[in-house]
This record gives sequence, structure tokens and C-alpha cells, in this order.
Amino acid sequence: MSRKAADIVVGRDGVARCWWAGDDPLYCAYHDREWGFPVRDDRRLFEKICLEGFQSGLAWITILRKREAFRKAFGGFEIDAVARLNRRSVDRLLRDPGIVRHRGKIESTLNNARRARELIRDEGSLAAFFWRYEPLPTARPRRIRRSTLQRLTTTPESHALSRDLKARGWSFVGPTTGYAFMQAMGLVNDHVEGCASRPAAEAARTRFRRPRSRR
Repeated sequence: MSRKAADIVVGRDGVARCWWAGDDPLYCAYHDREWGFPVRDDRRLFEKICLEGFQSGLAWITILRKREAFRKAFGGFEIDAVARLNRRSVDRLLRDPGIVRHRGKIESTLNNARRARELIRDEGSLAAFFWRYEPLPTARPRRIRRSTLQRLTTTPESHALSRDLKARGWSFVGPTTGYAFMQAMGLVNDHVEGCASRPAAEAARTRFRRPRSRR
């Protein structure tokens, strides 16, 4: 049995993790190796913001369990490949039992791929655009605890990101989705105090070279 604390869960492997990771091996691996570690790869950034849109109204573990099926369905989330999908592709995807079969979210993914190509043309990369919304250290809570994160579902930066994306024609990119994306992609380090991954994520953020826009 794992021993639960207010902010962390100590798993069967003896590793202290954020409370939300629980004991599911897939979720633990995602927590330990991905969530909160900085990303600059455009394909991964695009995949994540699309999957955050699919998650709306669902638990992230549901999407995580379907992630490989999503990757197969959407051509590995290669932006150009997704942008080429059409109405017939939408009908095919609506018959795919491995993904979340929601027409609006599927059509949003195709739309967002086309908007992503425009953004890359303007900014040089998705990474350069997204990392522009990294909060200043002075804007962050002094300590990250479970109670902090339960209140911190949006930030001024996630609202600004959402507004900018929507102005560029993106959809399913509200401020809550934006902040979850920022947490996952390492724009912030929201591993709680006492989590074994917090110092590792912070070290990765320290080493990370922030991408620059063409502007």
C-alpha cells in the first residue's frame, strides 16, 4: 500500500510524487519523465495542446491511456500531416474507437494544425511563440502545494496565451487548457514541495535554452 500525505504520494517503489500521480504505472512514468520538464520540440508542443483540448471534460489519465491511439490516428501529430486531413478524414476518425470521438474536438485539431503552420511562418516555431508566455519568477507562488494548485487553474499568462491563440483562429484553447499545457510542457514547475521530480524539473528548466521568435 502507498502512504498518502496531503501533498504527495509515496508509491510502492518508495518514490515521493505529487498526489495526483497515484499508483498507476503509466501515470507515474508520465509524472516522473514528462510533466513539468521543458519542451521546445514543435511536434510535442502541438500534440500536447491538441490532447489538452481533447481532455476538456475528461480526466487526463483517460487521454494518456489513449495517447498512442491518438498518435496513430493523427499521423504522430506531425503538423503538416494533420493540416492535410479533410472532411473524409473527420468521418474516419469519428469511427476510431481508440480515440475520443468528438466531432468538434477532431475538427478543432485539424483547424489548429493549419493555424500552427501560420504561426510557425510568423514566429519561426511554435516553441518561440509558446515560451513567450513563461511567467516571470516574481509572478509565481513562493511554495507549490496541493492547496496552491487546486486554486491555481488559470493565470494572467494563460489568459493572455488563450486570447492570442483565439485571435489567431485556434479553438479549444481556453485559459484553463492553456495553464494545464504550460504545466505539462515545463513553462512552470508545479511539482509540489517534497516531490522527487521537483528538483529534477527545476534543474532541467535552469539548463533549458529558451527559443527566440523571429520578431
